[in-house]
Amino acid sequence: MLIGLLSPALVYALVLALHLLVPGRWTDGYVLDPSTGKPLRYRLNGLRVHLVVLALYGLACWQGLLPWDFFFVHRWEAAAGACALGLVFTLSVVLGAPPVPGQSIGAALYLGRLENPQWLRGRVDAKMYLYLVGAIMLELNVLSFTARHLLLHPADPSPGVLLHAGLFSFFLTEYLNFEEVHLYTYDFFAERVGFKLGWGCLVFYPFFYCVGLWALAEEPNPHTPTPLLVACGLLFFAGWGLSRGANLQKFLFKTRPGAKLFGILAPETVSGGGKHLLASGFWRLSRHINYLGEIFMALGLCLSLGRPLSVYPWLYPLYYVALLFPRQHFDDQRCAAKYGDLWARYCKKVPYRIIPWVY
Repeated sequence: MLIGLLSPALVYALVLALHLLVPGRWTDGYVLDPSTGKPLRYRLNGLRVHLVVLALYGLACWQGLLPWDFFFVHRWEAAAGACALGLVFTLSVVLGAPPVPGQSIGAALYLGRLENPQWLRGRVDAKMYLYLVGAIMLELNVLSFTARHLLLHPADPSPGVLLHAGLFSFFLTEYLNFEEVHLYTYDFFAERVGFKLGWGCLVFYPFFYCVGLWALAEEPNPHTPTPLLVACGLLFFAGWGLSRGANLQKFLFKTRPGAKLFGILAPETVSGGGKHLLASGFWRLSRHINYLGEIFMALGLCLSLGRPLSVYPWLYPLYYVALLFPRQHFDDQRCAAKYGDLWARYCKKVPYRIIPWVY
């Protein structure tokens, strides 16, 4: 039990050590350093760290030092240990920072006080580290939970479980491969580091996102028809195309404003007062088309397990709906306050919030 309780701390410490030791590249972000007025610098090596951890995990299991289903067997203790770490992290990062005027202690603990804390002369950025450990811990859980299924049902494993694990692994690897793109997303310029982000990445992200496998890994093969599994994969990749394409287009627009997306699609904007809002390509479809992509990916993962009557896999896409629809509302309010009449003109050109022609 103790080893399970301590396993998240050991994984997170290993990731931190590798993040410091593995070669990385420095790049400018979108957020400005308030002390200098220049873009914050980030040291990125997430994909390399991810691959090293997976190699170490595979080697340990192959040599018999760990059972392949270790993180499944100890999932409850590991989740409890991660909860403790999340609370300690929240208290340390919030209470050690100067108060924000007008912010209550409850809001400070939940939302945070510091916007973009960095440590060790910028070698460790809080947000990038949190996303990195969350992704790696989630990957270890997905692989271990899948191993549990294969160990229990070696003669007749579920292709849906294998598809689910493969799609999740693709999602996490691809996410870390595009680390630089995510420096231009909502979390970096609009959120602080507190319980929501810290506990969310240390606990919720790695242990809730795999809720479908958590509940169904030990179940036998439901014999989902192959065409339905293909449809689940297509739904996932349709969502990935929307989300990744939209984020890449925004990244390209912010870093190289005149460049064409995929070399063919020139950017069109709604402009005024020296400000420009992208309104072409993916961003002509809706103001938050990337959110729709993330929901589609979650639906593909949910349905791939082949048990649509089980409530547990549905918790994952429902979480995205509960998260992203309110976020769209608050982000639109923030943009309306920031851009004024320009935002009103932009909304006329791009009237749909998330779902084109529907909402």
